[in-house]
Amino acid sequence: MALIETVDLWKTYVMGDEEIHALRGVSVQIERGEYVAIMGPSGSGKSTLMNLIGCLDTPSKGSYLLNGKQVSQMNDNELARIRNQEIGFVFQTFNLLPRATALRNVELPLVYAGVSAKDRELRAKDALEKVELTQRMNHRPNELSGGQRQRVAIARALVNNPSILLADEPTGNLDSKTGIEIMSVFERLQAAGNTIVLVTHEADVAAYAHRAIHIRDGKVENDVRRAA
Repeated sequence: MALIETVDLWKTYVMGDEEIHALRGVSVQIERGEYVAIMGPSGSGKSTLMNLIGCLDTPSKGSYLLNGKQVSQMNDNELARIRNQEIGFVFQTFNLLPRATALRNVELPLVYAGVSAKDRELRAKDALEKVELTQRMNHRPNELSGGQRQRVAIARALVNNPSILLADEPTGNLDSKTGIEIMSVFERLQAAGNTIVLVTHEADVAAYAHRAIHIRDGKVENDVRRAA
């Protein structure tokens, strides 16, 4: 059973009298443990697809199954639970709380999940260890470099042991050297068994993935697996 399966997924926005089809019948399967890049030019529909996979939006028609569960028919509470427990998000802009330490930022999803303070701290420390940032856990974001901030964001995404790590242009705000460091973190995480879906328009970032799904005009243009 695929971890992610979309069947004939459409997303249509109504703008006045006009209908905009952001996605036009996208069917993809992503297996557990895969490292997949979703690529496409601006306006191609790749961000829309990411929002649907991440349960940030619902499709106009078609179905989406995550872990065999029919997501396209879930209510808001069920979607919120999936977002908190099944999916770890990494954004271009880090989205860290400025006054909180790295450790407290990483703990945040566990607070929402109702995990005890002691357990939260243990799990947050473990997540920071995975991104090699244990020494900086008591620093606030303004005391960290861009690359370190993104590592904190990745640790926060990992802390709930999600089914999927969903990264949207994760190197977009970083210089090229730091970007390479962050991509090596993703490589290590995938090697440890994490499923990673990376949304990017940059070919050099997508090259780290083992498979690239190219979206154009709301459809899958091609789906290429890298030779091992």
